[in-house]
Amino acid sequence: MTLAQRALEQLESWPDLTAGPASCGTGRAVRSTRSEIAHFHTAHDVDLNLTSRAVGRFAQDLTVSTAIRLVPGSRWVTVHLDCDTDVDLLLSLVSVALHAQDQPPGEPAPSAGCNFHRVTVLRRDPAGVAQPAS
Repeated sequence: MTLAQRALEQLESWPDLTAGPASCGTGRAVRSTRSEIAHFHTAHDVDLNLTSRAVGRFAQDLTVSTAIRLVPGSRWVTVHLDCDTDVDLLLSLVSVALHAQDQPPGEPAPSAGCNFHRVTVLRRDPAGVAQPAS
């Protein structure tokens, strides 16, 4: 079982989330009653829908994580799952996304879809050197 499959199975058990096809056409999604929360595109890459306010609030912390990729102007955050800790980070961020959706509406719907094909993830070799993903 891949890390993404394991995370998806855990999220499917959350009472506020349901699973189905991703609206971007690639992979599976989990959604709340209000919107899609996460797209599981590959065995390692998940796009997470945060509000712009949440991205701004946590941007400094998100940018120091090797598992996170941000696209300027996007409220979707890409999480690259390489280890169990990355899965824990994803689950925590899903909780943040759910909480952010519970706040009063104040921002328009996202102008662009998720980050799939907008993010390049470099894999690390055992020595810690970034290598292009295959």
